[in-house]
Order: sequence, then C-alpha cells, then structure tokens
Amino acid sequence: MNPIVYALLFSLVAGLAVAEKSEYCLTEIVNSAERMESHGYPTETHQVVTEDGYVLTLFRLPYSHKLNNQNEKRTPVLLQHGLFSNSDCWLSSGPDNSLAYLLADAGYDVWLGNARGNIYSRENNLISLNSHKFWHFDWHEIGTIDIPAMIDYILEATGHSKLHYAGHSQGTTVYLVLLSERPEYSEKIKSGHLLAPCAFFEHGTSFVFKALGPLVGTPGGIWNQLLVDTELIPHNNLVNRVVDNSCHYASAICDNAFIMFANGGYVNANASSMKVLIETHPAGSSSNQGIHYLQLWESKEFRQYDWGTKKNNEIYGQDLPPDYDLSLITAPTHSYSSNNDALCGPKDVDTMVKNFVHLKEDYRVPVQSFNHLDFIIARNMKELVNDPIIKRINSYEGR
Repeated sequence: MNPIVYALLFSLVAGLAVAEKSEYCLTEIVNSAERMESHGYPTETHQVVTEDGYVLTLFRLPYSHKLNNQNEKRTPVLLQHGLFSNSDCWLSSGPDNSLAYLLADAGYDVWLGNARGNIYSRENNLISLNSHKFWHFDWHEIGTIDIPAMIDYILEATGHSKLHYAGHSQGTTVYLVLLSERPEYSEKIKSGHLLAPCAFFEHGTSFVFKALGPLVGTPGGIWNQLLVDTELIPHNNLVNRVVDNSCHYASAICDNAFIMFANGGYVNANASSMKVLIETHPAGSSSNQGIHYLQLWESKEFRQYDWGTKKNNEIYGQDLPPDYDLSLITAPTHSYSSNNDALCGPKDVDTMVKNFVHLKEDYRVPVQSFNHLDFIIARNMKELVNDPIIKRINSYEGR
C-alpha cells in the first residue's frame, strides 16, 4: 500500500482513539443551512422522527432568491448523500456548480436529507447515542425507514403527491432498497437520478475491498463480531485537521486521502470543493453499513445483511439473506455512472442495468478519468452531470 495512505490511516486511527475526548469531538461547525444562507439563499431546518425513534434533520432550500419565485408552484426534489457523508456534499462546490443550488435556481423546492447516524441525525427518542443499540442498523434501514419517512414528510409539507429524487453512492443504494422492498413508493417518485449507482461490487477495484473484505465481509469472523453495531469513522476534529492541513501542504496527500474512490488521481477535482467537504467529512455512520457493502463484494450479489446461517433463519427464514429484486422498481429512473469509479465501476453498473429491467436510462459520463467522488467535487460536474440531471427533471415537468 502507498506509504502516504498508511500515514493517513494511522492519523485516522489516532483520531478515533481520542474520539471520546471532548476536546476532539464535534464542536461548532458551519452547517448546511448556514452554508446556503452565506450565499443568499433562504433556508429552513426540519426534523423528521422515524418509526423507530431516529430524529433526522432535513435542510430545505425552498426557492431561489435570484428568481423570487416563493409564490410560484415548485416541485420538491430530495437529495440524499452517500456513506460517511451528509447534506453538505450537495453544497461543497458552491452556487455555480453544486446540484442543490442549481436545482433551486431552476425553480425547484430542494430538500437535503441526512441519514441516521451522521452529524446532523445523531438523536433517537428511544435509544441513547452511547448504546450499541443506537448503531444497530445499516443502509437497509435507511432505505426502508429513513427515506420513506423523509418522502412522506416532504410531500405532506409541500402538498405534492410526487417528488424527484437524486442520490449519490449510498444515496443510490437506499433508493434501490426502498423501491424493491416497498415498491408502492414508486408511485411517489416523479423521477429518480442515481449518481455513481452502487448495488453490485464483484469488480470493485478499491484497495478497501481486498484489504477489508476477507476480514469482515463474511459473518462469524472475529473482526466482524468486534466491529458490528458500532460507530464507524465518526466526525473528529483532530482527523479533519490532519487531512485539511495535509491537503493544504501537499495535493498528493489530499488525493490519497480519497484513494478508495478512484483508480487514479483526482484530475477533475476542484481543490476548493474538496477542502469544504473535509470540514464536515467523514460524517459518521454505523459499522454495519460498511460491513454490508463488503458482504456484497464477497457474495457478488445485491442482498440483505448476512448475519450467519442461524440468525438468517431466524430473521429471513432461510440460510442466506434474500436478494433485492430490482425488477419491482417501476419509478422512472436514470443512472449516471463513470469509468474511473473504484467502488461501483462499469462492469458492476452493467450488472445493475441487467437486473433493473425498468431502468429508463443508462448514462455514462463521457470522460474516462471521472471517478466516484467527482459527482460531488469535480470542476466539470455541472456540464457532465448536473445540467443533464436538471434537463431530465425539467422534461418531467413539461419544460
């Protein structure tokens, strides 16, 4: 492994070791609402309580101050972040490039979701944050509980019967989980847009798969048992400071901090966007989310969490966890993928497309170097991804 990566991982471990000490834990940050307000946009902060007690924060950009369209009918759009991320990812490249601002300027009512466990959704009315029970979830629960709760809340608040959805990375996984497990929600999706879609991982080239897959990707192993139901890579000021300073002094170190997402360098990345992203990333998640992804790499299937034969039979009534049936998804859905994605690469997108029988469009970014994180921080993402998304959403609005 690259020695720079070793250094970064050591810094991360050191940061995690002191994560419980108050002087290194989350302090005052610029949150999503404040970021939007700093650019002149109106904002609202909403809280949604799930059926199992998690309090999710939604940030709303209801209209554009550039359009003064607050009295006009505006269709809602829900944007959902990826693993280790939060709503700030949709804002990190500023008003001229980030999808949230561009959608607002195109006349939409934009809602930014935050999944349970990240820095904006760390409360549960029934369970303490310090309990392992708080972290007993993965992206299956985010897909089947959090996302429908957000959708229902937004539709009730706006008086609409449908919304548009866009997700990045894990934000695409939870969309696929929701609509395959609760297919009735396809009726509430006007259009879906999957950026760096993640469902199958057989051909994943990231070092993370080879380094961690054999250790935790199979149930029953010691590492799997030690890591389950814990917080994975929490937001930590020390870690963020190390990476931030490293990016400032050496772009090579900054690139390697995100090496798991790409097969090569970050030739498309906007350094300023990456610096903004690092301020609130990593944002925290359950270890089960990462374990579940590694299980998919091991099994080469898109299926529910594998608890081992005995517990699988108790939960699912069968030895192996059931697969997610993508053929049940009928919402008009567009896929946006890239060639240089080390997590969800072209061959695995091919597998998803083959199983997603009602997929409306399979769009491949026409730049070979475009990678997994470029959908959020690339200099050219507006032209290559965000403008096409808005054009497609507009088509559903008859524009």
